[in-house]
Amino acid sequence: MAQPLVKKDDDRDDEVDYSPFMGIEKGAVLQEARVFNDPQLDPRRCSQVITKLLYLLNQGETFTKVEATEVFFSVTKLFQSKDIGLRRMVYVMIKELSPSADEVIIVTSSLMKDMTSKTDMYRANAIRVLCRITDGTLLTQIERYLKQAIVDKNPVVASAALVSGIHLLQTNPEIVKRWSNEVQEAVQSRAALVQFHALALLHQIRQNDRLAVNKLVSSLTKGSVRSPLAQCLLIRYTSQVIRESANTQAGDRPFYDFLEGCLRHKAEMVIFEAARAITELNGVTNRELTPAITVLQHFLSSSKPVLRFAAVRTLNKVAMTHPMAVTNCNIDMESLISDQNRSIATLAITTLLKTGNESSVDRLMKQITNFMSDIADEFKIVVVEAIRSLCLKFPLKYKSLMNFLSNILREEGGFDYKKAIVDSIVILIRDIPEAKESGLLHLCEFIEDCEFTYLSAQILHFLGIEGPKTSDPRKYIRYIYNRVHLENATVRAAAVSTLAKFGAMVDTLKPHIFVLLRRCLFDNDDEVRDRATLYLNTLGGDGAVVQTGEDVKEFLFGSLDIPLANLENSLKNYEPSEESFDINYVPKEVKTQPLAEKKAPGKKPTGLGAPPATSLSTVDSYEKLLSSIPEFANFGKLFKSSAPVELTEAETEYAVNVVKHIFDCHVVFQYNCTNTIPEQLLENVTVVVDASEAEEFAEVVSKPLRSLPYDSPGQTFVAFEKPEGIPVVGKFSNMLRFIVKRLIQVLVRPRMME
Repeated sequence: MAQPLVKKDDDRDDEVDYSPFMGIEKGAVLQEARVFNDPQLDPRRCSQVITKLLYLLNQGETFTKVEATEVFFSVTKLFQSKDIGLRRMVYVMIKELSPSADEVIIVTSSLMKDMTSKTDMYRANAIRVLCRITDGTLLTQIERYLKQAIVDKNPVVASAALVSGIHLLQTNPEIVKRWSNEVQEAVQSRAALVQFHALALLHQIRQNDRLAVNKLVSSLTKGSVRSPLAQCLLIRYTSQVIRESANTQAGDRPFYDFLEGCLRHKAEMVIFEAARAITELNGVTNRELTPAITVLQHFLSSSKPVLRFAAVRTLNKVAMTHPMAVTNCNIDMESLISDQNRSIATLAITTLLKTGNESSVDRLMKQITNFMSDIADEFKIVVVEAIRSLCLKFPLKYKSLMNFLSNILREEGGFDYKKAIVDSIVILIRDIPEAKESGLLHLCEFIEDCEFTYLSAQILHFLGIEGPKTSDPRKYIRYIYNRVHLENATVRAAAVSTLAKFGAMVDTLKPHIFVLLRRCLFDNDDEVRDRATLYLNTLGGDGAVVQTGEDVKEFLFGSLDIPLANLENSLKNYEPSEESFDINYVPKEVKTQPLAEKKAPGKKPTGLGAPPATSLSTVDSYEKLLSSIPEFANFGKLFKSSAPVELTEAETEYAVNVVKHIFDCHVVFQYNCTNTIPEQLLENVTVVVDASEAEEFAEVVSKPLRSLPYDSPGQTFVAFEKPEGIPVVGKFSNMLRFIVKRLIQVLVRPRMME
């Protein structure tokens, strides 16, 4: 039996919400569906049964073919009812059941009758259902009615037809494209929703024609759009045109005046959309940013939480690239630290940390201390990362910032939050020499009570690298050795390795370390005992104060410069014999596939798309290639390069794949292009990257390919700047653009001379 729905109020916060559909079974509901066949229909009862069926469908319940067919035919009998509410439920049920082609015929006549009804509600819903369940054959029969509905005086009917057109464009684009005149007329409608849907459909019809989109934007930016929703859509299309425009120089940017004019619109959503669009322009200048920042600053003091959140979120992104442009908003953002919405308060704090000056650091730290206890871990991580960036920006303030990180490290929190703090302290120790001593002590104090094995092992590993380099490394030995007695086997093994590193790097500590390692030989864990034995033999069995050899230091501290995949294969192929396994014979090269595999048979790949001819690894060859390009020379050391990702189908005329190169602050996309048509020469080949769904990235360099002859692979590059030290993701859309020159072969026949 269904349970009553209990509504929560202030005095009953501990009550549990119960669904009226809790516990219903499919079989019982199908039995109830027999009421659809009663001679005297009860609209209310039928609506309740349809609601239960919809609930089951949305909960993932599957109906067999027989069950779905029986329900469908029973529902079609409800068309004889004149009850408006029941008719709307019937429409929804038919859409959810998605009947097969032979079943659609049964209901088509009823829906077409409703589509020409005098009741507007019937017409609108019938259009939606028909376009959802129909195929191309039936669509041609009702196309005339759909065109009339697009220009209908009733906005509900017109919007229904336009939205249906947006969906049909995915399956029957040729039919929908014939509606351009009617859709163009609907764009001029006075109804806000009709204009919005009409503009969306018209843009989708023309989206593959760049010139047509430019004309559409150019005509509509002259003031013919009244709907705020449509105006927001037009601003987004305008931003897209600006991004695709080749001329991005300040003062010559197309349609910028339109965006600036929208900042004075009556609707707040239009004002914000225009301000956000201006801040996201490629290469935006401070002069262009000023009016947008002023509008966003006004929104910071709005009484509406959604406006405050939108404004501070946008300013937070602007602060990553133009921090000085946001400093005028600092006073307004400081008042948001105490905002009841914790998301707004977190964004305000992180923005202030990015834009604040050295004199305001202490004041901000006091405000943040009270704030941290009121927010969730995911917000705390954002604040910690902002504090780390601030400390690197103002290294003289490392004491107060390091103390703050140490204090919150001892508070309660999850693994990700603690790891973010530890990572921040580690980065500060590496980049700020003065912070090393205090930072290492804070980490040592933390592992005394750390409940996370991974973090304890990570701290011990870092301590073994940095601890011996301090002025008094002896003071860390107690913290390390305590881990050998008080922790689990994983941490104990890490502590043994750390002790050995101290013994190798600090010769005066070697006798003491030797004694401690000998005690570890009686540990009950094999890994701990094996490590202790290995390090004792490596350091020297007598424990005398002698100089540690370079080979020992290399063994303890050196990095493994052999690919793990190669080491694994060598160990698998090793056959036990009198000769021991020699790691020096493990190959260091990484076996890679060619970057461009779509080559004509029998021809050897050439150019940068071919596999590296040298014995360098793939990463080395990529790094050599990128460092030879002046625009990428200052990006630093290449961190990683991805495997090639195919962007085109095998049978297309132009083959393109992309390799992603990751740097500390940049991402470089290398597009490997191949022209497979002998009669064509491609010139000025570029890839236009749409980063509208990758808000954290900003395009900085685009390097075109001057010429792409037949079957000669070439490369074009696009580089994006990303925030340093912060994991970000984004979705990029790619469009290949080039100039085609056709090669005409002229055959000259020699004339016979007498």
